[in-house]
Amino acid sequence: MAKTLTLVYLRRGDEILLGYKKRGFGMGQWNGLGGKVEEGEEVGESARREAREEAGIEVGALRKFAIIECDYRNVEKPGVLEIHMFESSDFKGEPVETEEIKPQWFKISEYPFDKAWPDDRYWFPFYIEGKTFRGSFLFDGYDKITSYEIIETLVD
Repeated sequence: MAKTLTLVYLRRGDEILLGYKKRGFGMGQWNGLGGKVEEGEEVGESARREAREEAGIEVGALRKFAIIECDYRNVEKPGVLEIHMFESSDFKGEPVETEEIKPQWFKISEYPFDKAWPDDRYWFPFYIEGKTFRGSFLFDGYDKITSYEIIETLVD
């Protein structure tokens, strides 16, 4: 059974807020703000909670743009992550560094693909074009994608 996670990408004009993961799963990589959905929690509420906990940001309206599944093989704890992905330009507060995340604004044209999850290169163009989609990625370890599929579709 897949674990459900969320990611939220905050937008400010031509900039996107990413968090540098300082510990735990994904350490050393830039990513959206997010994490595990807690039992009984809606995915949108999870995305808002994670943004608050990780960077001190209060997020309002969210737009879900994707659901991707990442299937990790040949790792210590293999499994599937179902990631609900959101964006928002409706937020209050300036991002602050926490024990887990160092937030930083990037120009969209300067997205740090070389220091992000490898699947970002594949789905990010769909996102920037305003598309909604589902994706699935099969990983060998955490760094090598062996196959993937992205389908433009409505997401709920």
